[in-house]
Amino acid sequence: MRVCHEHTAVFDDPNLVSCAGWPPVLTLADRAGLHEHLDRHLMLAGPGAANAAEKATSLVAGMVFGADSIDDMDVLRHGAMARLFGGVRAPSTLGTFLRTFTFGHVRQLDAVAARTLAELAARTPLLAGAAQVAYVDVDDTVTQTYGYAKQGAGYGYSGVKGLNALLATVSTPLAAPVSAACWLRKGSVNSARGASRLLADALVTAKAAGVSGLLIVRADSAFYNHDVLATAIRHGARFSVTARQDPSVRRTIEAIDDTAWTPIHYPNAVWDETEQRLISDAEIAVIAEIEHTAFTSRRTREHLTGRLIVRRVRRLNPTNRHAGAEQGELLPAWRYHAVFTNSPLRMLDAETAPRGHAIIEQVIAELKDGPLGRGVRPQEPRGPRHPVIRRRERHRTARAPRGAPCRVERHLHRAHQRPDVLAAHNPRARHQCLCLSHLRRHHPQRSESLGPSTGTGTMKNRAEPIQLAGDHVLSWRDYSRLRGANGDFRALVLEVG
Repeated sequence: MRVCHEHTAVFDDPNLVSCAGWPPVLTLADRAGLHEHLDRHLMLAGPGAANAAEKATSLVAGMVFGADSIDDMDVLRHGAMARLFGGVRAPSTLGTFLRTFTFGHVRQLDAVAARTLAELAARTPLLAGAAQVAYVDVDDTVTQTYGYAKQGAGYGYSGVKGLNALLATVSTPLAAPVSAACWLRKGSVNSARGASRLLADALVTAKAAGVSGLLIVRADSAFYNHDVLATAIRHGARFSVTARQDPSVRRTIEAIDDTAWTPIHYPNAVWDETEQRLISDAEIAVIAEIEHTAFTSRRTREHLTGRLIVRRVRRLNPTNRHAGAEQGELLPAWRYHAVFTNSPLRMLDAETAPRGHAIIEQVIAELKDGPLGRGVRPQEPRGPRHPVIRRRERHRTARAPRGAPCRVERHLHRAHQRPDVLAAHNPRARHQCLCLSHLRRHHPQRSESLGPSTGTGTMKNRAEPIQLAGDHVLSWRDYSRLRGANGDFRALVLEVG
């Protein structure tokens, strides 16, 4: 038996829907006020902005059941969907709707999501046990992207080219984590950039969702900075953050007395019969009598004082051992892990709580398998059909003395990129477009030179734009070559005499 590639399975039964969970999910969303919040807080203008609440709800319904691209939103129009739901829009309409968004509209959606989460928590046991203790976890991740046209893609701390997602979740010992805030940022951004603002939004959302007990912020050492911890204190929360091994922390660790260490055992530790001990043993110490003050390089009123809980693990596999040549241990070697906290929990509980921060990795995995998964799909290579001039803000109009021929060259996309139209992709560099009659006929909105609103920084050290009249022929010239497939660069050259 062989797979037939000539036919595609289509769900076209007019009396059925492929996902039976749609009605209860959308009914719950409607009762939580999703539609009303969108009407009240989402304000769009321009083409595609009409009926914003219906279109946004359609996008939410599609993403709930696995749609991660505009084309996937066609799942809303199969079978008996039109009989169950009203206001369903075509994928092309939803794409036009999304292209009207700016950063301000994204912040409006943040307000809608926060209010909807609060309504859901009031109607369902979403955060059971929030009256006793709740945790807000903050972390970031890098989603790998491919190609050169992905806006904001860059290399970050992981060495992978992609986009950086910063998110915060709320959880309790009795409830699974729920997303309270999420921002998608450029790939080269620092992990802690903007974290204090996102944490403030997450803490306000958590309290609106019914968190009335002890609230603890957990994060790794990337978020060990004054702004993040001060934000937690300002909103009435406690913090438990992994401390970086800076000189101040190392001095505090060295001041711990040898008798202050308390042995603990990890869950499911392995028992070694030969040495008659648990090989996963560790020791911790809490600085109860000596308070640790962080960020002493800042102003005095910005110093933060708390407890430094240190966990030390003995090095059982020294790196200086060679095969067949065992060397006895002169002094024990330890690895130290410090947690800076101001929580009122007991020492052992306060040491265990930060390890629960790993629960946010499950949320990150689900996001990468869903909404963030679209960015990791490689783009299909496409051959060149029409020349596309690749614009850069650093390009300058060519200088030439009067009467001398000059050459205007523009870089192009690589051969595997998709060239569709002869135009500039960067709207801020429209003044650099060539004033050719071809551009006047087909792209009149891009044929201007330096506009009236052009800044002085843009016009500095630039020659006057070259005005060309009539019809001119652009010829292809080899520009450069790189190793590997699709490594040829070509340029469109216009000889002006």
